[in-house]
Amino acid sequence: MRGRMTETKKNSRFSTLLTGGFLVNPKVLKHWPYILFLCGLALIMTTSSHNAERKVHRIAELRREMKELNSEFIDTRSRLMNESMESKVIEKVNAAHLNLQQGQQPPKVITVKD
Repeated sequence: MRGRMTETKKNSRFSTLLTGGFLVNPKVLKHWPYILFLCGLALIMTTSSHNAERKVHRIAELRREMKELNSEFIDTRSRLMNESMESKVIEKVNAAHLNLQQGQQPPKVITVKD
């Protein structure tokens, strides 16, 4: 009989735990402010964690974008260097029939003294 009584108590406690009936127990009612405080802290912690994760993903996305833009910049700069070579400029001028000729003497540097 004693075994049945403890088993019934265990089942009763378990059902009280599942249904939340323990929360209205007079002994627990005085602890409600503390319980609500802990729930609020848990919500703040969860929100903070989600914000941190969002920022980490954004930083990773921006780094990927920065690498892509850096590669594009290097490619554009190398194409500009190739297009501005003297031989390429002469080819384009001749193709455009502008009747320009390449100078025979190298350019001279002009310096102005105060």
